Amino acid sequence: MDYSKVLARLRKENKRTQAEVADYINRYSDKKYSFKMVSHWEKGNSAPPLEQFLLLCELYGVRDIQSTFRGVDTDFRNLSKLNSLGKSRVEEYIALLRGNPLFSETDSEITTVKPRLIRLYDIPVAAGAGVFLDSDSFEEIEADGTVPEDADFAVKVSGDSMTPRFADGQVIFIKEQETLETGEIGIFGLNGDAYVKKLGNGELLSLNARYAPIPIREYDSFHVFGKVVG
Repeated sequence: MDYSKVLARLRKENKRTQAEVADYINRYSDKKYSFKMVSHWEKGNSAPPLEQFLLLCELYGVRDIQSTFRGVDTDFRNLSKLNSLGKSRVEEYIALLRGNPLFSETDSEITTVKPRLIRLYDIPVAAGAGVFLDSDSFEEIEADGTVPEDADFAVKVSGDSMTPRFADGQVIFIKEQETLETGEIGIFGLNGDAYVKKLGNGELLSLNARYAPIPIREYDSFHVFGKVVG
């Protein structure tokens, strides 16, 4: 059974987008993943690490990993005699082995991406100096295969106004551009403050319903820094 196809099927059955899956994993993972990496997993180009694989199972409500991903009865080799801890260890080892090309029946090669450096600005977006892109207050971080290829810089989210998609302290990646379409999420400068918001009709919108829209008036100083791409 092709586990990558199973992952794709489970996501569709749960009516989740690849971006939503990546967001869920990023809530509990130190390393951040984009929808492109979820796509790689579903195409079999690479295998999810053990921790992320277990998070996928949790999200999709998978309780019997062997039956779901291997098509075998969980009672094979007397597994029914193991307690819950023993069964969970077996499931973890199976997932770990399947992710290792040495033990896998497939010969799919893991996609490698040449490392590059990207700017991570120190000033978080939500409230802060709107001219942060003109400052030298940033560090260069290595962008691996989980970072979108069109990302030009990165910032940290401050606050919970964009939950559930973006959490407080989460690093997000931005494609630098001066215009956005209505409905797109980006980084905006408004009267000296920087925000990550969804662009509405003459207003900036939060994803958290507890926050009211921020109007953009004719006399305001308004600027688009870029589009959120991951």
